[in-house]
Amino acid sequence: MKQKPLNIAIFTPSQNPYSETFIQAHKKYLKGRVFYYYGMGSHIQLEGGGRLMPVSLYKLYRIYEKLFKKGKAYLWHKRLLYSLKKNKIDVVLVEYGTHAYHLYNVLKTSKLPTVVHFHGYDASIKSIIESCNYYKEVFSFSKAIITVSNVMYRALLDMGCPKDKLISNVYGPQEVFESIIPTYRKKQFLAVGRFTDKKAPYYTIMAFNKVLKKHPDAILLMAGDGALLNTCKNLVNYLNIAQDVTFLGVITPETYSDLLRESLAFVQHSVTASNGDMEGTPLAVLEASVAGLPVISTYHAGIPDIIKHGETGLLSDEHDVETMANHMCKVLDDLDYVKQLGNAGKIYIKTHFSLQRHIDRLQEILEN
Repeated sequence: MKQKPLNIAIFTPSQNPYSETFIQAHKKYLKGRVFYYYGMGSHIQLEGGGRLMPVSLYKLYRIYEKLFKKGKAYLWHKRLLYSLKKNKIDVVLVEYGTHAYHLYNVLKTSKLPTVVHFHGYDASIKSIIESCNYYKEVFSFSKAIITVSNVMYRALLDMGCPKDKLISNVYGPQEVFESIIPTYRKKQFLAVGRFTDKKAPYYTIMAFNKVLKKHPDAILLMAGDGALLNTCKNLVNYLNIAQDVTFLGVITPETYSDLLRESLAFVQHSVTASNGDMEGTPLAVLEASVAGLPVISTYHAGIPDIIKHGETGLLSDEHDVETMANHMCKVLDDLDYVKQLGNAGKIYIKTHFSLQRHIDRLQEILEN
């Protein structure tokens, strides 16, 4: 008997952040009817859905809450429970373990089967893990816990997640990146990502500065925004390489595709931040590799799961600027090697980490 289409509720702490394209893919490609709830606490909204509860009913609950001093969470719990029931939700997908912890009481009350998708910082920052009571409640009420890297899988196991609930499902790049045919026509390195501690963009700049000693005509483009952007601009000015490094800000997917098409390699020096913050599996790395660019990066989190050193890219240890610089010089010195790495990467990602594979697996988890 064919299963009826699911009514799926997706919960995220904020609406459509530009860097979270994996969540947009979940919204767009999961089969069934998707209800997208975003925000925290009393600010939770349903995208395109209007009020979560009729005004008249909300006023009644508000009177009840004041009379019996039910606490701040009472009203938003009631609003959300009403909306879930009204929309006949079958299954809940919560993006980020932290958000699942925030929603724990209301989702437990709903008795709806819940799948929690961890992404990176939520499984690595020590203070956040502690503030969420090591996710004991989340692990207990969830039907499945999704992880996106081998490192994260082991970390969640160590926290006490039951092994029979833990499922690996690495992201997949949008199919548009598969169709890119790089020309490698510029001696240009491309870095795309937020300027944060775990992406250590300053190390990429320091490595590139060494590259310029041997290849003074090389170019580094850095796209994105974040807390370390001004620091990186200051570093570039201090090194007197402002003419060789361009900061692009937040770019469109179309611009990103054009830059992948003309660049020589994708670079990202990810590290574990002092607070424990780590990547999950960086989607930009998957996109660059399936586009046919060699990826020059680090042995960090999920990166070595998707980039094979010497086969589809070149990896160095975290904080090893010298080796990263050598890897950048290596691709500048040998265009045939660039093409070999790039072609192998495109085949490897399409074969093992396609978006369709990721969505099909997620769909299967939700239906089960």
